[in-house]
Amino acid sequence: MRGVVMYGPGDVRVVERDEPHIVEPTDAVIRLTATCICGSDLWPYRGAEPADGLPMGHEYVGVVEEVGSAVETVKPGDFVIGSFVISDGTCDICRAGYPSRCVHAQFVHGTIGTQSDRARIPYADGTLVATPGMPDDDLVPSLLAASDVLGTGWFAAVAAEAGPGKTVAVVGDGAVGLLGILAARELGAERIIAMSRHADRQALAREFGATDIVEERGDDGVARIKELTDGLGAHSVIEAVGTQESMMQAIRSTRPGGHVGYVGVSHDVQLPGDELFFSQVHLHGGPAPVRRFLPDLIDRIWKRQIDPGKVFDLELPLADAAAGYTAMDQRRAIKVLLRP
Repeated sequence: MRGVVMYGPGDVRVVERDEPHIVEPTDAVIRLTATCICGSDLWPYRGAEPADGLPMGHEYVGVVEEVGSAVETVKPGDFVIGSFVISDGTCDICRAGYPSRCVHAQFVHGTIGTQSDRARIPYADGTLVATPGMPDDDLVPSLLAASDVLGTGWFAAVAAEAGPGKTVAVVGDGAVGLLGILAARELGAERIIAMSRHADRQALAREFGATDIVEERGDDGVARIKELTDGLGAHSVIEAVGTQESMMQAIRSTRPGGHVGYVGVSHDVQLPGDELFFSQVHLHGGPAPVRRFLPDLIDRIWKRQIDPGKVFDLELPLADAAAGYTAMDQRRAIKVLLRP
């Protein structure tokens, strides 16, 4: 089968990979209907993480072709969505709501690699969720978004305790940040401030529910948030970048007693203890427990209550994956959908 492999910074190729097979009785093998390129895939693409023969892709939807003898909740022919982290769904950590830290957790990125024609999914019952039926094609992008960016944005909004009467600020205007805005709106936030410098992303942010746009960054961005919140800061702040500047911008934009939901993959972020001590903000984040939210998100998408698939502004065949990486790296695309 074909699969995308990264061999070094800027070096992405579609190559022949081994066909997946059932290995354990808890496995499923799926044929991918759609997959995509994540903003986090750009870290190794830009040389910030090692990449030498790295199977790429961790967001996926597809049709089950085969299941192991112990799989009970999905069957051949089902259309399924899976989390970007494999989870067994039964351990204490999963039952507590954190399947992305399951005792059997395995990142799909770099191991399974779902920018491919087919994939073996371990712990299928704990990782995959079937839709009520075969979706219309126009629903596929939104269902694919649930696999990571929507689920991650949703977790960030929940972790930041977005809700009625709250002002939410969102640091980062990538797909996760944009869908954090959508999540905050769905959770009932009163005011949502998007921090973005790009006109196309500002437009989508407003469509998803942003009421205000702040173009400044760093200390200037913090000052602007304070101006908009009577000098107090936001009740809830979503951090969706993962850099030192963005994390400190998020913490400093939060009022005492407020909450930061951080989901940007951290790259050498260091928190000053004294500032954190006196800020009196709550920090909650990490790899999003997407599997926990999938049934609810699928239901909202299936009923067409939300349309997170709008974050995909470029669609390419899998064979042109390299062009998709280039487009996202050059910020000519927010998020690229790939069709095997």
